[in-house]
This record gives sequence, C-alpha cells and structure tokens, in this order.
Amino acid sequence: MKYLDEFSDPELAARLLEEIRQTVTRPWAIMEVCGGQTHTIIRNGIDQLLPDGVELIHGPGCPVCVTPLETIDRALEIASRPDVIFCSFGDMIRVPGSSTDLFRIKSQGGDIRIVYSPLDAVKLAQANPDKEVVFFGIGFETTAPANAMTVTMARQLGLENFTLLVSHVLVPPAIRAIMDSPTRRVQGFLAAGHVCTVMGMSEYVPLVEEYHVPIVVTGFEPLDVLEGIRRVLVQLEEGRAELENAYPRAVSAEGNPAAQAVVRDVFTTCDRAWRGIGTIPASGWRLSDDYAQYDAELRFDVTGIVAEESALCRSGEVLQGLIKPFECEAFGKECTPRSPLGAPMVSSEGACAAYYQFRRIDAAVRT
Repeated sequence: MKYLDEFSDPELAARLLEEIRQTVTRPWAIMEVCGGQTHTIIRNGIDQLLPDGVELIHGPGCPVCVTPLETIDRALEIASRPDVIFCSFGDMIRVPGSSTDLFRIKSQGGDIRIVYSPLDAVKLAQANPDKEVVFFGIGFETTAPANAMTVTMARQLGLENFTLLVSHVLVPPAIRAIMDSPTRRVQGFLAAGHVCTVMGMSEYVPLVEEYHVPIVVTGFEPLDVLEGIRRVLVQLEEGRAELENAYPRAVSAEGNPAAQAVVRDVFTTCDRAWRGIGTIPASGWRLSDDYAQYDAELRFDVTGIVAEESALCRSGEVLQGLIKPFECEAFGKECTPRSPLGAPMVSSEGACAAYYQFRRIDAAVRT
C-alpha cells in the first residue's frame, strides 16, 4: 500500500490501520494540535491511509505561525537599530512582517545572529557590552523554560544589555478557544507530547470533562501519531471522553517540576494575540513585573506598533482548521516558500509549508 513502506515498522502500521478500519463506523474529525505532527501526517501520507470519513484537522500548534504580525514588526523595528545584536532561531528569519523580514534586514546590514540556544544570546551579551543583545523568545510551553533561564542567568551575571522579546503561547487555552468557537468541527484532539513533557497532563483534565472531548497525548513519529489517532477513534466510537497518554516513554502526569518552577518565577500569564486568529484570554506568558527590566518591548518602546494582515492570506482560517492550505486562493501562486504571505508557508511546522513541500496541490490528493 502506498506510504506504508515509509514507516519504520510497516507491519505494525498496517495492523494499526486495520484496527482503525474495524473500529470506525461513522465520520469523525480529529485535530492534531502540533505543527510537527502535521508534518509527520502529510509527509507520511497518514491522512491518505485513514478510512473515508476520518478527517484530520490541522491545528494552530506552530509557534512561528501564530506569532502575531505586531510582534514580528516589533522584532523588525528592534533588529534594524545599529546598536542592537538581534538573536533568533533560524525558523523566524524568513517570516514576513508587514513590509520586510529579518533576512532582508540582515542583508541590509542589520546585526542578526541565528543561534541554536537562547543561552548563546547571553554569551553574546557578555562578549559585547557596548551592544544591546535581544533574544526573540517565541514558542509554546516547550521552549519557555530555556528562555526563562536566560533571564535568570542575565540577572545572576549582572548583564544590563540583555533583553527578551517574548511571544509565548499556551496550548490548553487554544483548545478551549477551538471548542468554544461556533464553527468548530473538532471531536477529538491529539495533544503535543513535548508540551506535556514539560507541563504534565493536569491542565487537560478540565477540558476533557467540560467539553466531553477525547484528548490523547501523542508523540511525533509516524507510528506514534497513528496510535494516537486509533485511541481517539476508539473513544469516540465508544462514546467516551478521557485523557490518555500514548507517549509514556517521554511524558509523565506531573511533567518536569524544575522546568515549571523557573517558568513560574520568570513569567506570568497574560492575554495573547494569535496571528490570524485574534486574542485568546490567558493564553500566553509575558515577563513578570520582577523581571520587567529584561523586557525588550519596554526597553525599546515598541508596544504601540500595530499591523494589518495581508488581505490575500487566509492563514488564520488554516490555523483554526477551517480550511486546508490548498483552499486558500493564494496557495502556490502569490504565496510560496520563496515569497510567503503568511508564516505557515515558511515555518518548518507550518501546514501550508507541509502541503507545498509534499505536493498536496493536485486535485487528486486534496481530500
């Protein structure tokens, strides 16, 4: 069967698919929250292997994609300043702002450094006391502990030239917003295993109970994703709604207490805008008042920057699972990885990038 040979254990994959076929009696819609899982699904053709009527809806779990346009523009404004060394992971370099991106600013002489750890930015601040060093701290709960550590280290080292531009978002409030939406079609969720590795599973219990929706914590290998889908479908067919851990080799119920402690010390919960979606209450972290001196937005006075999304880009609908990427009129035309209109086309976890990279363009594979 097409795609099965791509699995590490084709026989196990075939058995899981057969169990799914024997289980399913009606259509179901499941959302994989994480963009990494989306790429696994599209790259390995998992959505094509499932029985007719089982739909996988791609969720907003790509941190690059949901970073709001205003935050990108604030980053660009800061990075353009001659006294700044602006540090970022590589996946943010090509993300479009209102009129440019970090790559173009770098080509025009901006001192922009691609780093592999936020601690690299702290070292740059130590080595360049005459420069303001800014680290672009984005992501879900997974990256928050390391970003929080940079701030505690900067304080311990007495660094006055280091700041963090923060755009952290949280998964459980996003699930709540999806379930509260009048347009929702989601009946079950695959939760991101790496988020739960840090935060544990307790925050998902109220969601399961309140919305009577199955949530299965899942890994990122093709077999992990397939097993997660199977478990969600079994619950749906049996009329159950439970929180299950299908990723026990990495996830425990309590998560990582040490990581949670540093996050609680440095960050505080806030309302957060999600690119293409809007503001979700209590869905983000910002630096707490005790660490406000390390807040790049405050130091560089860029909080007043506002922006407007491209009228052609429908990435917000993609991120909410309302449309598939190819249903956007600009997909593969005005919007490509070389000339992106929105972040989902350039992010390594973006749904649009996955569909473009793995050629989900032709009508024959648009289901």
